[in-house]
Parts: sequence; structure tokens; C-alpha cells
Amino acid sequence: MNLKEKFEVFEEFSKMALLTAGTEDDYNTMTIGWGNLGTMWNKPACTVYVRISRYTMEFMEKNDYFTVSFFEGNKEDLAYLGSHSGREGDKVARTSLTPMEVPHGMSFREAKKTLVCRKMYKQLMDAEAFEPEVKKAFYSGANEKDLHYMFIGEVVDIIQS
Repeated sequence: MNLKEKFEVFEEFSKMALLTAGTEDDYNTMTIGWGNLGTMWNKPACTVYVRISRYTMEFMEKNDYFTVSFFEGNKEDLAYLGSHSGREGDKVARTSLTPMEVPHGMSFREAKKTLVCRKMYKQLMDAEAFEPEVKKAFYSGANEKDLHYMFIGEVVDIIQS
């Protein structure tokens, strides 16, 4: 499979996406606006960032795979999923999105592309390593201790609708 032909990196990741981890019976999804795509350890890779406090973090911890789903449209649904927690109930049921099982995880029928990723690396970001402007903008006040974990996953498949 030629992954480069199937995915225009910078055009796609500038839009909001959904990060999902878990199985059909037990999963959570969240809206993400940050991420990286490239090559790591000679493998196609996707890096995502999840705050410690996020419910999705629990699913990222206990599953070996995650998916990143990209959409054209569905902005209201993505905004809703980014502002409500799955701890409070089935937030996906309150959107127009249709969950679907994919190899090693979950995605949504409305997604234009879904990356299926196998976790290769996880690390808590170091607050002391941030430049001052980043620390002030993203990690001050209530967020001072709510740092992001960085997850690097090998892209093992790309599903296109």
C-alpha cells in the first residue's frame, strides 16, 4: 500500500479530527486539533496528544491501537464531541455520527479517512521543556498540572470512504 498517495498530510490535519480508542463494546472518542504525521523508526507514524484528565486517556492506556478519523464537514458534531465527556454518558449518540468497527478499533461511517495506529511510544510531556509562551498559553492556571501525553503510533492501515 502506498500511504503517501492515500493521504495529503498537511491538508488533512489542519482540520479537526477524532481520536478514538477501544472496542465496539467499550470505546471513547475526542476531538483533536493537534497531531503530527511522518516517519518514526522507519515506519509511517501518527503522533497524538491527550491531556491526563481526558476520559479518552483511560482508553489510550488500556488499548494497543487507536484511530484518527478525518472528516469533511460534521463540524457541529466534532465541536460537541470536543466539549463533552464520555464519562457523562454516550456522547456519540447525541451526534449524527455512526460508529463503526474497523480492524483494531472504532471509526465513523462519515469519516473520509481513518488512520489505524498501533501504539509504539508514550511519554508525558515535560513542563520544564516548554518555551515560556507555550507554557503560558496552554499550561497555566487550571491546566498547569494537566499536561499532555504524547502517543506515537505506527499507521498500519488507512481506511477511506
